[in-house]
Amino acid sequence: MPIIRQDNLFDMQELFEMAPTHRFNAIFSTLELGPLLRIFDKKTHRGAPRELNTGAMIYSLIAARVVERIPTIKRLVKRLGQDPFFRFDCGFLLSDDVPSESSYSRMISAISETDALAVIQDVLVAQAIQEGFITEESLAIDATHFEARDKAIASPKKEKPAPKKPGRKSKDEREKWLTEQKAAEEAKTLYEKEMIHLLDESADTLACEMPTDPKWGIKKNSDGKNTFWFGYKAHLAVSTESQYIVSGLMSSGSLNDGKAAIPLLKQVDARWPDRFQAGIMDKGYDYKAVYEQLRRMNLQAVIAYNRRQEGEVLGFNEQFAPTCVREHAYRYDSFDAKYETLKYTRPHECATCPLQHDSLCQKVVKIKRSIDLRKHTVPARSSIKWAIAYKTRGAVERVNAYLKELFDLNNVRHRTGKKAKIHFQLVTLVYNACRMAADRLKRANDMNQAAA
Repeated sequence: MPIIRQDNLFDMQELFEMAPTHRFNAIFSTLELGPLLRIFDKKTHRGAPRELNTGAMIYSLIAARVVERIPTIKRLVKRLGQDPFFRFDCGFLLSDDVPSESSYSRMISAISETDALAVIQDVLVAQAIQEGFITEESLAIDATHFEARDKAIASPKKEKPAPKKPGRKSKDEREKWLTEQKAAEEAKTLYEKEMIHLLDESADTLACEMPTDPKWGIKKNSDGKNTFWFGYKAHLAVSTESQYIVSGLMSSGSLNDGKAAIPLLKQVDARWPDRFQAGIMDKGYDYKAVYEQLRRMNLQAVIAYNRRQEGEVLGFNEQFAPTCVREHAYRYDSFDAKYETLKYTRPHECATCPLQHDSLCQKVVKIKRSIDLRKHTVPARSSIKWAIAYKTRGAVERVNAYLKELFDLNNVRHRTGKKAKIHFQLVTLVYNACRMAADRLKRANDMNQAAA
């Protein structure tokens, strides 16, 4: 019996089992903190020098607190005062004073006024692409919820609408009603409008307009029952093979997942165009606007279908493959990019079918994708390629579990969505840094084994 030799995989769990000094050095080496340090630079050379070691404070806030899972700033300050080795690992000198809780609070407030963490995240992802850790793969998109620190607020009760007047409206009443409807539509925010309106907006506009205040959210659990939470949603676009967070956004808990997918995809397209092959999502993202955004980016749409009380489509099976006279499904063959048509060939059953030479039986069926982007996807829903691609969606589920179990995404210690967003950005940044550190160590181990 032959012996199968498995590759030596350096997992992220092994990174956490390393000695603290080596672990911190591996993680800190992946971070380019220039944008954060520039926030706290002195504007002039005059005056007294800075008394606090700002760089060490940033390292302790970004990596040490999240990696070491220290729940509060109070405990972080306490450990810095009691553990000299931990203080040195974070970059503090022997002569440096331990920062106070208020110093950390002022630092977090200053960071929340900038987009420095997002810039550092983009630099890290670009570095991962340059080093070959992120290759041509697909994007898995999903959302996960986490609760807010703020006190839950009861949702306002909706007033009962006035009873409608029977009969048709008069001309004046109809004009008044149309004017009111137009004014109500113009008063809506960008994310309160229909999803189709998001397609023509830029990625920066959508990111700035995204609501971040904590609100009540609802979703169905694995038992089919509704669960509620007061807080936020983390929307992630994850590379399926390397499992890096390529793009991430935080929103209110009540925002529709499909509306958040469009700015995620636009951010990826703006920063790394033509890098990925497909967008893989569950049926919560089954909206025409999402398919249209994927089509504009020239990405394959691998999204589970949500029927929404739709009836059976005549001439097609449940996976929208055309069927013959005897209701056997045609086999997906290929996609013609020039004419945007899906090609299907005869079913296997045609070999023994008495109608194989009849005029009713077509050898080839071609369908325009533009007829319905939801039903006629590329690759086709009935193909093995679609099924294999959809299985890779588990990458984003694993990242969601990592963020909650290992990086304390649920442990929000700040009130207001503005500061909770900093917590979300810190968690995703440290996750990517740990992922790159693990990949670098794995590559070094492989090179050492090859040399030996």
